[in-house]
Amino acid sequence: MRFRPCIDIHGGCVKQIVGGSLVDGKGAKENFVSEQNGGFYGKLYKDRGLSGGHIILLDKAGTDAYSADMEQARSALEAFPLGLQIGGGITAENAKEFLDMGASHVIVTSYVFKDGKVNENNLRRLVKAVGKNRLVLDLSCRKKDGSYYIVTDRWQKFTDVKLDEQSLEKFSACCSELLVHAVDVEGKAKGIEEDVAYLLGEFGFPATYAGGISSFEDIETLCTLGKGRIDFTIGSALDIFGGNMPFEEVVRFTENHDDRNTDRT
Repeated sequence: MRFRPCIDIHGGCVKQIVGGSLVDGKGAKENFVSEQNGGFYGKLYKDRGLSGGHIILLDKAGTDAYSADMEQARSALEAFPLGLQIGGGITAENAKEFLDMGASHVIVTSYVFKDGKVNENNLRRLVKAVGKNRLVLDLSCRKKDGSYYIVTDRWQKFTDVKLDEQSLEKFSACCSELLVHAVDVEGKAKGIEEDVAYLLGEFGFPATYAGGISSFEDIETLCTLGKGRIDFTIGSALDIFGGNMPFEEVVRFTENHDDRNTDRT
């Protein structure tokens, strides 16, 4: 289990938002807006050896805000080349540009889902463009009618695809790892979606869980439910994003946790 840090960018700023509050053209509920740029966080993560974190561009591709987001992302990738993944507005046509910018992987959701369904052609084109070894599929989800459904377009639209063992089997065959935001608790720092953690742990494919972590007890719960197989990210709860969990303590906690796991093997 590794700590995978994040750099969420919206309106040309590094910030933390309440995940389900984002509406194109109307903004989002903000938890924190940083005075630092993407390069600051890229260097911080590089200095701490925290590879595999993700940059998420939260504005709609083609807008002025998205262009500003890209400048922030570029500064982060320049500070930590091949140390960060990136997602937001990525297609088969432009994916290589992001890799050339210094991203280790591209993260994709909306391009793979169109009109609420899986676009098999787009998925094949994407795998062909970058190779499954540099592709992360974002299967972020929200709950509806008692089940979790994959959501797209910056978490605003439900697909008809459930997040379950069958969908995990399908999509894991096309990528190197999964990123799953539990959107209903994203940015709320009120605890994790335990059912999502359990599902990912049972499946066992490389995955990063995001959403709701607000304490070290939450990390322990995630480790237990995920059988130590799931990596995690923390946003609004970290002190570097205005929260109460000290970033440096999270880094040490994870290192010590890995040491304990090594001792048991």
